[in-house]
Amino acid sequence: MGRLDTLKHITLAAFIIIGSLAKGIEARAQSQQELIVAGGCFWCVESDFESVKGVSEVISGYTGGTTKNPTYKQVGRGGTGHYEAVKILFDPSVIRRESLLELFFRSIDPTDAGGQFCDRGEVYRTAIFVSNKAEKALAEQVRSDAQRELGQKIVTPILDAKTFYDAEDYHQDYYKGDGLVLTRFGPLRQSKAYKRYRTACGRDARVADLWGDEAPFVGTH
Repeated sequence: MGRLDTLKHITLAAFIIIGSLAKGIEARAQSQQELIVAGGCFWCVESDFESVKGVSEVISGYTGGTTKNPTYKQVGRGGTGHYEAVKILFDPSVIRRESLLELFFRSIDPTDAGGQFCDRGEVYRTAIFVSNKAEKALAEQVRSDAQRELGQKIVTPILDAKTFYDAEDYHQDYYKGDGLVLTRFGPLRQSKAYKRYRTACGRDARVADLWGDEAPFVGTH
């Protein structure tokens, strides 16, 4: 085989490999779905759901309001209509949307319309955001089942999805950051500050009171 033929074979093999990789990436992208929920402090919801098998990524952000490209300060001041929310990216062949919704209800206080735990106000309300009739019907069914199991009125609304805006970089994976932050407990590593906040806010204690052994994330942090 001449040099030119060898080069042609190498080039062809390279194109085949690149094509296969591209198809694999495309297939994974097509199999990946998203679920957007608001469950109070987005640091906590992100921390919970990034531990779930089949979830590839959880992104903290803002949605549900009217202000375009909102900042954390704007949302925190109120008046934007936005919730602190997360976008959960998952593989439905590993975990179903229904299962994620079941986990969501059992990781929050869905009876509280004024916020979550120590975090009060519209920013910290709970919600599920849906993009079509099928997603809405599923969310309604899971909510109905959760309400029957809980034995209390669930006030978490199911809302039409709006634009999801990623939160600032420093909010992403906040729960495992190692930078120093100044807190009311003094200077702490970010991951430790997060744990202190979560405990002081009473999140896990309240969820355990509501859901008991059905609470999936209590005691895992």
